[in-house]
Amino acid sequence: MFSKITTFFRGYDWFLIVVIFVLSAISLSAIYSVDLSKGGDLVFFPKQLLNLLIGFVLVFGLGRVHRTRYMGLARFFYIFGLVLLVLVLFFGQNIRGTTGWFRVAGFSFQPAEYAKFALIILLGWWIQKQGRSFHTVSFLVSTAFATGFLVLLVLMQPDFGSAMVLVGIWYSMLVVVGVKKRFTVGIVVLGLVAMVFAWFFLLVPYQKERIYSFVQPDRDPLGSGYNVRQSLIAIGSGKLFGGGIGFGSQSQLHFLPEAQTDFIMSVVGEELGFVGFFLVLSLWYMLIWRLISIAAKGDDDFSSYTIIAIACLYGIQILVNVGGATGMLPVTGVTSPFLSYGGSSLLINFVLLGVVMSISRSQTLRINKDMYYVE
Repeated sequence: MFSKITTFFRGYDWFLIVVIFVLSAISLSAIYSVDLSKGGDLVFFPKQLLNLLIGFVLVFGLGRVHRTRYMGLARFFYIFGLVLLVLVLFFGQNIRGTTGWFRVAGFSFQPAEYAKFALIILLGWWIQKQGRSFHTVSFLVSTAFATGFLVLLVLMQPDFGSAMVLVGIWYSMLVVVGVKKRFTVGIVVLGLVAMVFAWFFLLVPYQKERIYSFVQPDRDPLGSGYNVRQSLIAIGSGKLFGGGIGFGSQSQLHFLPEAQTDFIMSVVGEELGFVGFFLVLSLWYMLIWRLISIAAKGDDDFSSYTIIAIACLYGIQILVNVGGATGMLPVTGVTSPFLSYGGSSLLINFVLLGVVMSISRSQTLRINKDMYYVE
């Protein structure tokens, strides 16, 4: 019996699992604190705990699927993502001005989060198929169109934050594979033009207000600038060790809106102080460093570049979420990986981690000349 258990868990990257476990424990602590501020029954904590448990099951389950299965299903994943993004425009639920969620029997699902997974797997498959011919215009155009279809559908919801994350994944991969510099510079120029176009024709008023408040923090301290102002107060009040779980004045007295998602790091900073804030940043650093280490040992381009794309996704989410909480970037609603409350975003992050485990197990078991995959 014991030998079967050890055989099942053989080959997994336990360093990654421990890092994610600690992040999950901090997430539960912060969200429990947010729930305490609401009074009455716990609302967010039980759902987050359930999602985390499901997430770890997904990591171990998907880690046993051979990496070639993901590569073979790349086009299906992508097409399925397109279908979901189209359907949500017609049948999705509108939340705070964005039609981006399916809601069934009390559970919600956000196709824009799935689109990130679909794009990463597709780019990994396409890079493998290209045979390192990344200098060609066809590679640039084909990946641009594949990304563009997803981005356009996400913008129609409208979900500007998720759209920018998708673009960030694509552009990061162009830089990583080494496309010609004039292409990457040209994309930046086109991006600036697109931002001007988006300002006049795509962004809705509340999104413009977020940018206004970023450029001029004191322009409307009780309106559009309120959230970031309260976030900075919360982080600053935490000092070195924080006030303790459940003892943050800004979060407990409801001064800090969306504390469980957009401003979860503000809760960490207020209640666990600089030490807790730095600990979370260190765990994220270890996560991305480990992913890059695994990618460097990849058996093929799909394995290496898929993991690099996952690391880029995590990095972009961390940068945007922490940047928004600290006033260094506009608040876009992008969650932080393995920390923020959320079903779709959290589970997709775990699914991607499961893909990493699949690739990592392939490397480890190949070295040990031992294969234990579900065929």
